[in-house]
Amino acid sequence: MKKSKRFILLVVLICSVSILMFISCKNKSEKKFDKLEKLNWLIGNWENEMPEGVLTETWTKDNDSTFSGTTYFIMNKKDTVHSETIILKQVNDELVYRPTVKGQNNDEPVDFILSSESENSFSFENPKHDYPQKIVYKKVNETKLVATISGLQQGKQSSESYQMNKK
Repeated sequence: MKKSKRFILLVVLICSVSILMFISCKNKSEKKFDKLEKLNWLIGNWENEMPEGVLTETWTKDNDSTFSGTTYFIMNKKDTVHSETIILKQVNDELVYRPTVKGQNNDEPVDFILSSESENSFSFENPKHDYPQKIVYKKVNETKLVATISGLQQGKQSSESYQMNKK
């Protein structure tokens, strides 16, 4: 009888430890992507109509850690003069903005790291990139944002801002 009580106690103890280990491992593997979640307002279709053409930026959520973006500038409603794809990804505690611009940087992506953030503004920087070195997204309200690229260009400080409306 004593042996069966010990055996039952041992089984219960092993099961309890196993359950605790499972819960502990599960909590450690669940990663919150809080920095990326703050940019959920970016998801959707954005547009800026200018006399020169239409700038369109579209963002989708791939998964908890990654957004995908595409940007096009179309002249005369038919000629695409600029296009890029963007991956916005949280890796551990770092938020990485990774654009790939067709015809630039050997069609390879360039990483910009989140350098500052506030409730409605996110700045990404790469001081080693030729131009831009800084990319900022600022939420004006639920249907407007301003995207700004800036940095040194041919030895002079340069900045371009684009107000985009949600479609």
